[in-house]
Amino acid sequence: MTNAELDKLKQKYVAAGAASPATAYAARAENAEIWDADGNRFIDFAGGIGVLNIGHRHPKVVAAVKEQLDKVMHTCQTVMPYEGYVKVAEKLSQVVPVRGHAKVMLANSGAEALENAVKIARAATKRPNVICFDGGYHGRTFFTMAMNGKVAPYQTDFGPMPGTVFRAPYPVPYHGISEDEAIRGLMMALKTDAGPTNTAAIVLEPVLGEGGFYPAPASFLKRVRDICDELGILMIVDEVQSGFGRTGKLFAIEHSGVEPDIMTMAKSMADGMPISAIVGTDKLMDASGPNSLGGTYTGSPTACAAALAVLEVFEQENILERSQALGEKLGQRFGEWQQKFDCVDNARHMGAMAAFELVTDKGKSERAPNPELAGALCKKAREEGLILLSCGMYANTIRFLMPVTIEDSVLDEGLDIIEACLESLI
Repeated sequence: MTNAELDKLKQKYVAAGAASPATAYAARAENAEIWDADGNRFIDFAGGIGVLNIGHRHPKVVAAVKEQLDKVMHTCQTVMPYEGYVKVAEKLSQVVPVRGHAKVMLANSGAEALENAVKIARAATKRPNVICFDGGYHGRTFFTMAMNGKVAPYQTDFGPMPGTVFRAPYPVPYHGISEDEAIRGLMMALKTDAGPTNTAAIVLEPVLGEGGFYPAPASFLKRVRDICDELGILMIVDEVQSGFGRTGKLFAIEHSGVEPDIMTMAKSMADGMPISAIVGTDKLMDASGPNSLGGTYTGSPTACAAALAVLEVFEQENILERSQALGEKLGQRFGEWQQKFDCVDNARHMGAMAAFELVTDKGKSERAPNPELAGALCKKAREEGLILLSCGMYANTIRFLMPVTIEDSVLDEGLDIIEACLESLI
């Protein structure tokens, strides 16, 4: 079918709240390139929103999934377990930097991982409250919607959110929130809203994802760890978007040396197959009763096969080194744009988790975010064959989530498109 034919069906049958505004439909993909139903080629700087760190259809992942399809597709691991689930749990327990001996639960999505992390924390501490941070994003289920540090579009139209979720400021000096101010805000939340003896966990992203790709200082993460230890609160780190090599480490928290009690991960964990994980210290993970955790499709055999192949690719293909090198290339180009364009500001990257802001009045202390330009840039780039995403509390951040495995020539082509689009828009 053509793009036009598919779009007509979408308008008729797909719920408006779930329908993409895009009018090109993916037909095939390879590494960092996608071809639509009409044969048009796109360079992919979005990676399915950070899902494809080792590229579309990595050969080892495809081979592993095909091999698994010839064996078992589904039994429900709580009914009849299988090797893949156990092997993924073993591998993750060896590489995830949580405190002590780790145990693992597999789920289907990042939101489901966060939901279960909170359930486990509540079971282990017998406390109800959770503290999250401004700008954080944790999912679209009801409890994770309440945890999100941004109302629109995630909470709009859906009525009252679950209680016992409280908020603290995230350190973003560029927007006027210093590390000390963020810590003061966290301590104030513990004093005025979420008393320590009633707080199960503090949940944070080591690098804000949807909130704008701002990395938390290592010193801030260490101070949060100290506060948790002092008050008997669990530290839950959400690595759904920042994990699996995006920042130049397997997990972003490794840059700080901090060991959380529980970590969540998903997205690039299986290179496009739906799977997520909750990894935590064994006593915490065993705190809830029999049959209290699970789901029909959690840790499906095919997704487990893909996840094991991804971990093998990381071991064999120097993905972390490639992420670091990609980040350096992006940082260099961003620096050139900051010099060339008055609208480009605050370029940053941790490994290949890279972004810059689009602003007005760059020379002033209060730079005004320019979400209109960000939207126009993403639209223009799509017209020129480049898939690009914005994000951030002010919708003015341009984020980069191309596969770490992108070829240099394709990378340069995509960056040239952005530069040309900026030149045409300003």
